[in-house]
Amino acid sequence: MNLEDTHAQVGALLRQNGQRYTSRRVQLVEILVAADGPVTIQQILDLDKSLAQSSAYRNLLVLEESHVVARVVTGTEFAGYELSETFTGHHHHLICSGCGDVTDFSLSSAEELALERTLQSAANEAQFTVEAHRLDLIGTCRSCT
Repeated sequence: MNLEDTHAQVGALLRQNGQRYTSRRVQLVEILVAADGPVTIQQILDLDKSLAQSSAYRNLLVLEESHVVARVVTGTEFAGYELSETFTGHHHHLICSGCGDVTDFSLSSAEELALERTLQSAANEAQFTVEAHRLDLIGTCRSCT
């Protein structure tokens, strides 16, 4: 998806949620488009010095509520933010319990299908209806080992 299409889809999602696509939200979306995986608030602020921390938090919350942004909880004091799978495609995360770094990874179609079958089986046993799944592997990255 090109940037123009991304902006059009983000604008539509925000309007569906009764929100406007303000210049600050455009800035945040463009930072997340350029990012190589989830980024923390501090990383966002380092990339764009014109953003105020309170504004970034407030606008990320609106973008998250509108299903534009996904928050990745890392187990450290800082969450990572990325565009939702609507924009990035389905993927999973490797989360370092040492430094909180988050790396995206994808499975092959066959592996994803096998994972979905396994998860659906577990859900069926619990009489649970699955809408989607997220997989976060938590461990130690190369830098922290």
